Amino acid sequence: MTRSPVVLIGHDGMLGTAWRAELDRAGIPHHDAAFPSFDLTRADHLDALPLRAGGVVVNCSGWTDVDGAERDEAAATRINGDAVGALAERCAAADCLLVHYSTDYVFDGDATSPYPVDGLQRPLSAYGRSKAVGERKLWASGARSLLVRTSWLYAPWANNFVRTIARLARERPTLSVVDDQRGRPTSAEHLASATRRLVESGVRGIVHVTDGGECTWYEFARAIAETVAPTCEVKPCTTAEFPRPARRPPYSVLDLARTEAVLGPMPHWRTALADVLARMD
Repeated sequence: MTRSPVVLIGHDGMLGTAWRAELDRAGIPHHDAAFPSFDLTRADHLDALPLRAGGVVVNCSGWTDVDGAERDEAAATRINGDAVGALAERCAAADCLLVHYSTDYVFDGDATSPYPVDGLQRPLSAYGRSKAVGERKLWASGARSLLVRTSWLYAPWANNFVRTIARLARERPTLSVVDDQRGRPTSAEHLASATRRLVESGVRGIVHVTDGGECTWYEFARAIAETVAPTCEVKPCTTAEFPRPARRPPYSVLDLARTEAVLGPMPHWRTALADVLARMD
């Protein structure tokens, strides 16, 4: 990754911030691009990217408002689907490696064992459909790529489940959190680090990267509250009791076998969570 500066798109988001720190720690130069000065949906902005043969482009940008996508699926698809395809085409023409992120929400949640990397796309929501379009357009472009699916992303910064639950647990005596959706939390810092190591190990195609272990949102929230506000009682509830515009997959555990064959076991989510909570303001 040191042949030329890494082009980091969306450097100011939750994952992009982790990537920027990861590159800085490794002494890898990078060219940063983020909205609004860079708009992934604009052809002239894509054309202006400093793409070099043999270089690496890391796309951390995208539409992330899962419920908002239900109100404007066309906009979500334009960003998560069409723009990804256009970026991939330019990377293919320049002979760059494109690292792109997708989601557990491309699956329907009907499985009873972890979803393999070649699992069938059956998204339940507009957001999941928009990300599935991006995956298909990436493959159709012919670009050299590493497609990384992940889930339940969090960090010490930005808006995310961990920070929200930590704040609410300090403010309220009780919280109710859904206990019938199961998946794998993912530290953004671990995700950036693991992805860089996969790139440098020559891995291409589709991988899944998350923290190790699995849990429900309720179990995840209880672990957060036990650390930051032990007096707050976290109660389980059902998805039906906490309706949202977008349908979530009830089971979205991603299979980590391909990633762990290269990097070894992923750190358990409880270990990663404890590290993040210890550094969170």
